[in-house]
Amino acid sequence: METPGTWALLLVLLLLVLLTLALPRTRGHLPPGPTPLPLLGNLLQLRPGALYPGLLRLSKKYGPMFTVYLGPWRRVVVLVGHEAVQEALEGQAEAFSGRGMLATLDGTFDGHGVFFSNGERWRQLRRCTMLALRDLGMGKREGEELIQAEAQCLVEAFQGMEGRPFDPSLLLAQATSNIICSLTLGLRFPYEDEDFQALVRAAGGTVLGVSSRWGQTYEMFSRLLKHLPGPHTQLLGYLSVLATFAVQQVQRHKESLDSSAPPCDVVDAFLLKMAKEQHDPSTELTDKNLLMTVIYLLFAGTVTVSTTVRYTLLLLLKYPRVQERVREELIRELGASHAPGLRDRARLPYTDAVLHEAQRLLALVPMGVPRALTRTTCFRGYTLPQGTEVFPLLGSVLHDPEVFEQPEEFNPDRFLDADGRFQKQEAFLPFSLGLLPGQPMPTGGPEPPASCQRPFQHPPSLPAASPAPLTSQHCMDQMRRERAVGSGGLLMLVGVNMVVSPEPQVYTPGRHTHTPIGVLESATWVLSLQILRTPLARSAQVATETRSHKGHEGHRATLPHRLSIDIDLVRLES
Repeated sequence: METPGTWALLLVLLLLVLLTLALPRTRGHLPPGPTPLPLLGNLLQLRPGALYPGLLRLSKKYGPMFTVYLGPWRRVVVLVGHEAVQEALEGQAEAFSGRGMLATLDGTFDGHGVFFSNGERWRQLRRCTMLALRDLGMGKREGEELIQAEAQCLVEAFQGMEGRPFDPSLLLAQATSNIICSLTLGLRFPYEDEDFQALVRAAGGTVLGVSSRWGQTYEMFSRLLKHLPGPHTQLLGYLSVLATFAVQQVQRHKESLDSSAPPCDVVDAFLLKMAKEQHDPSTELTDKNLLMTVIYLLFAGTVTVSTTVRYTLLLLLKYPRVQERVREELIRELGASHAPGLRDRARLPYTDAVLHEAQRLLALVPMGVPRALTRTTCFRGYTLPQGTEVFPLLGSVLHDPEVFEQPEEFNPDRFLDADGRFQKQEAFLPFSLGLLPGQPMPTGGPEPPASCQRPFQHPPSLPAASPAPLTSQHCMDQMRRERAVGSGGLLMLVGVNMVVSPEPQVYTPGRHTHTPIGVLESATWVLSLQILRTPLARSAQVATETRSHKGHEGHRATLPHRLSIDIDLVRLES
């Protein structure tokens, strides 16, 4: 007689066979990779919370192009290093232009909004958004003045601390969010507004949730976990806060919209265009697409710029000589009252190099934008079927030793030539490379009418830099979490579907000034320069247990006990 244990073993074997058969069947000829296990995929090689380092380890065995399974159903081709990523995203830009899966957010956005759409929907939404930003002054003097005025408000808030230790994280995020809100909604909020603080915290919580260990687990097993309770409900709570705010603001715009007046912000422009096309059955200018675009801008735009600026501050706390050299260049070239802008880049080669090197070292979007092939494609000797998901690891490009000598070092001089002039690096891809196909945007156009009274149309004059040092009690501790986010999140912060051009392009600073990425670039540059005109403290004061470490330049910095300073790189302990 067969025992119950025998039947149980047979059932387990049958289940394993069925699960193996359920794995995506390989059509075409895919690159090699670790063998996936039934139900688990490559979970043994790719631990949630450290997905990016795991992929880098696999590249040492399988080379710059390999296949992995995130869970039992999600098959992904991974590209590592500058050569492979550039060959795909620039050499075959159109084939690799589809948007891949982001399970933690796809259930909410459902393919709507300019950042989560594909095909004709994306083309219409992108064109509407770009024209609105252009007509509102981005890429022109008035758009930059708005950012400069917000930067001045931020510095005044810093100076109000009067040299006391403080955590700049929330203020940086609020300043960035105000820039987004001013352009998108025509609003600016005081930093003391508690509802505004809750909105900014919801934006940060969304990003951290997507990039967390649970977020990566959800990406692997979303088909199962979406039916179960778990931490993803907290992420939905953050998105609900953003969605409620977006709905209220869009409704406010609808109630006050004047079709005879020029638009004063992106939502106005979208609604006016939507009214003109309301009888067009092919239009994609709908309420849902507008709401999803606003929600994404609120959390992605806010976190991207504030994180970059915060990480730059952290590096300058570690390297005070670099900090002093930057400030000397700013004072020498701009003086004490000139408001810094993108037009000053040519006069500030060392400062430009420092900001580029900070972005390169941070590698804010290490996993890159998840891509999907728009057609079956032959690439590097393999046949990749249409719809194949691709992860171009931008972090591996920014830290590619074949391009950047000793890539783990903070070395701004790598962006300077022998004469001290700024030199572009082809492998500097902080957000993405390539594009999605579409019509080129017109570069000309009428100036925004003077009757459009946006916030900060005439910014105040800037006072001399305050001698009070800027210190940070918690900045480094906060950056520990942000480097952890960068170590493996699937989050696409700003890169998807942003560069507007009919031909493949490398990243060129200042080129796409009236695109969303141009807004973020301008905000990062202006906010950073305005802060750096204020001398930073050479050590971070902490109230918790501390220990001293010798820095790269021989000075001793007092740092939180949860932070370890390596001779060349900020290394964050778990």
